Amino acid sequence: MSQRPLNVGLVGGGGGAFIALPHQRAIFFDGTRRVVAAALHPDPVVAMEEAENWPYPLRGYRSYDEMIADQKGKPVGERLDYAVIVTPNNVHFDPAMKCLEAGIPVFCEKPMTLTLDESDRLVEKVKETGIPFGVAHTYLGHWTTRLSRHIVRSGLLGEVRWVDSYYIQGWLSERTEDMGVMQAEWRVDPAQAGLSGCGGDIGTHALMQLRYVTGLEVKELQASLTTFVEKRQLDDHFVASCTLSNGGKALVRASQIAIGHKNDLGIEVNGTKGTLIWRQEESEQLTILLPDQPDRVYWRGAVAANDGFLQDLPDDLMAEPTIPSGHPEAFHDAYARLHRCFEDDVRTYLDGKPVVCDGSKYANVEDGRAGIYFITKAVESSNDKGAWVTL
Repeated sequence: MSQRPLNVGLVGGGGGAFIALPHQRAIFFDGTRRVVAAALHPDPVVAMEEAENWPYPLRGYRSYDEMIADQKGKPVGERLDYAVIVTPNNVHFDPAMKCLEAGIPVFCEKPMTLTLDESDRLVEKVKETGIPFGVAHTYLGHWTTRLSRHIVRSGLLGEVRWVDSYYIQGWLSERTEDMGVMQAEWRVDPAQAGLSGCGGDIGTHALMQLRYVTGLEVKELQASLTTFVEKRQLDDHFVASCTLSNGGKALVRASQIAIGHKNDLGIEVNGTKGTLIWRQEESEQLTILLPDQPDRVYWRGAVAANDGFLQDLPDDLMAEPTIPSGHPEAFHDAYARLHRCFEDDVRTYLDGKPVVCDGSKYANVEDGRAGIYFITKAVESSNDKGAWVTL
């Protein structure tokens, strides 16, 4: 008999919120999860109107407080199995904490919280309860990101010397926030976005790509946060020079004023034996550069072990269900892979078994805290004229 589909609730997502759409597609992707309830908007009237007109049937709630409270006492199978938080940053912590207090696993958009204190409290709550908690760092869901992680962490490139991890966009090169673009309005508002605009929004993606692929942590940094667009309240350009936990060096950089760039996220890892290059906009492939050899280009779905470079590819990586090579996966597939992995942990939790979320399949609550800590220290450094600070 097939498994019961998990019941998922949305916090946010109404009013034209972009990020709700890929989450919804990812949730329905495998037929083992479904969105059944939502608190779609901070205005209770609008929340119910949006639920009534949603593209598929769901139970609407006037607020996330009402939705969470309604789960109490319901048996497994009738209550929410997990909640997805797709709100601006300032509405991450409160519903996340209330879900945890109600025993509901949480999959939260990034950055995880507005402040470091909020992140600390969520980390402690997850440790106390053992409830699954994921952070939606999308690009960790690409199959080629996971292959990159195996290559670097298994030592095939030798010792990591230098990493360039970046996310470059151009959509805020003008005062987009004055053009009625909701996605821009809240991202440049400190009350909703937090300490950093560009750094918090996409610099955290660049940081997470570095940490996930290499397994290294930032130990020191020297940062410069710049606001190029006049009268904007938060940074739209972010650069941090870093010392890594193995003594190597890294650059974590992000920009939203680079005209012509769309979602140009990528990573280059230089080791003592070779180099790895991966770009999100060409996510089906990764490139390996080795001394005195032709460039090696690996394509998702067309990878074989023991080819003279790749060794001991993990069974779970190779067994990952994907469409054949040449049929491109994309952004929604990456989201679906994250939800698929989160589902595994939620089912383990529902079976009463301990959940070990080590960050190998999706960013966990401690990864979320690491992102907020990094941004906090970067702002501290930038405010101190680019002084080196220790993490």
